[in-house]
Amino acid sequence: MLQHPIEIQDMDSPDTAEGRVFLMLQGPHGPFFDRLGTMLRASGATVWRCGFNAGDAFFWSDKNHYIAFTGDMQDWPAFLDRILVEKSVTDVVLYGDVRPIHAMARSASHEDELNFHVFEEGYLRPYWITYERGGSNGHSMLLQIPLSQMRNALRESSNEMRRPPARWGDMRQHKFYGALYHFLLLVANGKYRNYAGHRALPVISEFRLNLTRFILSPLYNAKAALQWRRYRLAGWPYVLVPMQLAHDSNFLGHSPFGSNRDFIETVIAGFAKSAPRHHHLVFKAHPLEDGRAGNRRAIRKIAAQNGVAGRVHYLRAGKLAALLAHARSIVTVNSTAAQQALWRGLPVKALGRAIYAKPGIVSNQSLAQFFEKPTPPDPQSYRVLRNYLLQTSQLPGGYYSKRSRAHALRLVADMILAADDPYETLASGIVAHRHQIDDTE
Repeated sequence: MLQHPIEIQDMDSPDTAEGRVFLMLQGPHGPFFDRLGTMLRASGATVWRCGFNAGDAFFWSDKNHYIAFTGDMQDWPAFLDRILVEKSVTDVVLYGDVRPIHAMARSASHEDELNFHVFEEGYLRPYWITYERGGSNGHSMLLQIPLSQMRNALRESSNEMRRPPARWGDMRQHKFYGALYHFLLLVANGKYRNYAGHRALPVISEFRLNLTRFILSPLYNAKAALQWRRYRLAGWPYVLVPMQLAHDSNFLGHSPFGSNRDFIETVIAGFAKSAPRHHHLVFKAHPLEDGRAGNRRAIRKIAAQNGVAGRVHYLRAGKLAALLAHARSIVTVNSTAAQQALWRGLPVKALGRAIYAKPGIVSNQSLAQFFEKPTPPDPQSYRVLRNYLLQTSQLPGGYYSKRSRAHALRLVADMILAADDPYETLASGIVAHRHQIDDTE
């Protein structure tokens, strides 16, 4: 029998003949996974939750189907295998598939041929969330689907696009749940002493940064508004660089960069070498940036070293849409902010693996060539990608505010229970439509 420093509540195996058995791992901060689990149980499925810390436990209401993992990371693969076997799991559900515990779950699910459901922030933001199977971002099936196949699928489909309202307003709730989650890890994590998150900072530092960010957001926004007004009225052409979080799994797992500093050095060196001398470079902080990466200091230092200190700027906050409205082009690793730029017809240079990095959409120029004279996207090609996403994996709604969460939950439970993933579902609908036409002829 396997021996682990773990605790499992209610280890009786459910009767899988009555339905599917879901194992939910870590989700977005807040109650989204708990509400989703409730809906799946209402459908007749059995739903288990494996928690790794006090925050996971707090946001799960069905304590009879809660499994506490209190061991070290080296214990996790064997412990996961034990859960999958003893609970007769058919489906694994999680948020983001790159963090270590989820990467191991992805491998185990593929080996055991389980349904592997992945949630992520929306590829189209800020009004959507992403639901896929098998993997997301650099592991997404989208990387294997050519634009020609997407175009054919859309041509045959008569489905209406999923459209969101004008705004959801999730950011304030996102910051609140992040602060609460890390507060729970700070004061109530005694049972999970071996827990080590996928981020490098200690829990106390995470909590302080989340709380500071939540409290000071109005001040940062006011200061950034004044700063942006100066930039806008200055009249110089600029390239926008939307920054990603230093611990962003998409940034770390699907790019050649080990840190934000590496990315900053590459971009500023290329800009100093090739950009016209009257052009400027504006780094835009991620909305959830908390200062841990030291991006401002790194940008100032590297710009000075490359002789472009007066032409390189850092903006702590601000509306992305307003910045894009005046930008000449954008450079990114694989940020979803690029989708908003592409929608506006702005040239995009992506330095990492991204679902939108397809021929005709992002520039295939070298960074030096891009700074000198960027190639714009083909609007028809990007429209195909965008419409395909809206027909498949992008769900209007959000994880954090009550209104946006409810909207997403109305759609996602049926998608999880469906036999096919979102991309196969669109193709299946096309086949069915063709059969109907054949039957009437």
